[in-house]
Amino acid sequence: MIKSAVTVCIVEQARKGPFVFHDDVAGACRRSAELGFDAVEVFAPSGDAIRLLPLRRLLQENQLSLAAVGTGAGMVVHKLQLCDADPDRRRQAREFIRSIIDAGSEFGAPAIIGSMQGRWDDLTDRPTAVSRLQDALNELGDYAGTKGVPLLYEPLNRYETNLATTLHEAVELLKPLSSPNVKILADLFHMNIEESSPAEALIKAGPFVGHLHFVDSNRQAAGRGHMDYSAIAAALDAIGFAGYASAEAFPIPDSDTAAEQTIKTFRKVFPR
Repeated sequence: MIKSAVTVCIVEQARKGPFVFHDDVAGACRRSAELGFDAVEVFAPSGDAIRLLPLRRLLQENQLSLAAVGTGAGMVVHKLQLCDADPDRRRQAREFIRSIIDAGSEFGAPAIIGSMQGRWDDLTDRPTAVSRLQDALNELGDYAGTKGVPLLYEPLNRYETNLATTLHEAVELLKPLSSPNVKILADLFHMNIEESSPAEALIKAGPFVGHLHFVDSNRQAAGRGHMDYSAIAAALDAIGFAGYASAEAFPIPDSDTAAEQTIKTFRKVFPR
């Protein structure tokens, strides 16, 4: 059974980012439970910031799970990325991600590597960047495995990375890894830009898919764009996906409306 989740961001520098709820974690958990979501996905400035939240109490009180934790603050706040030409900066990036893995694993939640994957540039050619990313994913995937959780790798669209932009490219990136613990986060917004057929891409990626960002073509709540969710649902059923469909969407026109729209569409697309 596919489970529903909704994003909560507590990173000041990401206040304008595509997250349904911002800042008020207690309020977000309460409203998510009222609407019938199964879980929340938290985007925090650090692992310590996650631990400082009364998160265990909030999840228990609202009968929610933690679907995943984002690492993007490492890039947004600290400008850290795994392909950096500076080896000390690459070390800092891995340490930041490990701290998020540690905090999320206390709730059985995987960490997401999206923007922190980095990119190739004038200082780092593409083969070197790919090698550095694969090395980091191997190490961090194994580390997450020792904590009992997978690691999620998210291919982004061409405007946000020049590494893997499609699910096929992500699969090709992960295939050579020695760690079996790295899965793909398939984000429907990025897929709408890069895939000729998002549904076909999901089917071909198959067992590599471990998490879904459930959003519409315009990065608004599901149902406010032109995404073909019937084809997406059929593809996910075909590959036996039973993870989270998590709303990483702009709070347009506001958080509450975006959350309501998301759960309405979720129930239509994934009836129980």
